[in-house]
Amino acid sequence: MANCLFCKIIKGEVPCEKIYEDDEFLAFLDLYPINRGHTLVIPKKHCENFMDFPKTEETDLLEFIKKIAGAVVKAVDADGFNLGLNNGVAAGQVIHHAHFHIIPRFNKDGLSSWPNKEYGLGEMQKVKGKIVKFL
Repeated sequence: MANCLFCKIIKGEVPCEKIYEDDEFLAFLDLYPINRGHTLVIPKKHCENFMDFPKTEETDLLEFIKKIAGAVVKAVDADGFNLGLNNGVAAGQVIHHAHFHIIPRFNKDGLSSWPNKEYGLGEMQKVKGKIVKFL
């Protein structure tokens, strides 16, 4: 896409702090990190979101993410990491090029998990029934 920020980064038109790349994927530091070492992983082929990502490249993507995440965790001496994907505007996706966030986590980083909600009586079964209709 001509006006896609991540496509411009891939083409070298916009600078980034590149961590690593291969023929299919690119990893670079996030400009607005949640924690030091926060890294983005993007496919070099434009796809708007994860649902558009080609099935044939899924295994390669996961192997690439594992490689980068392991290096990030060791480099910043993190205690763990979150792997995040915002898919669609409602989920917080701002740049419409599929991308994964590798967010290093530290035992006392002050971040918490998402808030939990509870199902009402019988609601869980109803939601399950709706979901399985689409499988």
